[in-house]
Amino acid sequence: MSRFRVERPVALPPAEVWRRLTDWPAHGAQVPFTRTTVLTAGPNGVGTRFSARTGRGRFAFEDPMEVVRFEPPEAGRPGVCRLVKHGRAVRGWAEFEVVGEGAGSRVRWTEELRLRGLPAALDPVLAAAGRLVFGRALDGLLRN
Repeated sequence: MSRFRVERPVALPPAEVWRRLTDWPAHGAQVPFTRTTVLTAGPNGVGTRFSARTGRGRFAFEDPMEVVRFEPPEAGRPGVCRLVKHGRAVRGWAEFEVVGEGAGSRVRWTEELRLRGLPAALDPVLAAAGRLVFGRALDGLLRN
């Protein structure tokens, strides 16, 4: 399994950062060739399921996920959301934390991925790619 972390300071309040990070379809708009579809009725919370389809035609794969922890930020307490990936091609989990910091926030996104058919020797390459892709996605989601 490949684990990586992306961290960003943000000049937005925690509630707004949380709203943007839990807008699941917006995630797909930040990753090339990806569309995210919510599979359950709202509101967001534990049990919310969605899937990110990445690629084109037969060169695409589904990345179905389920929210297993959903604790929005409150005064004096960070927000934490944890997703579990249930796909055939992609397994693992992702967790983000939103912490109030001064007038803004800090986001910590940690993810552990396993891609079917990818040897463990390539985990460092997968982690570097994950940091790049998810770093850019975070930047897009949090842009003012």
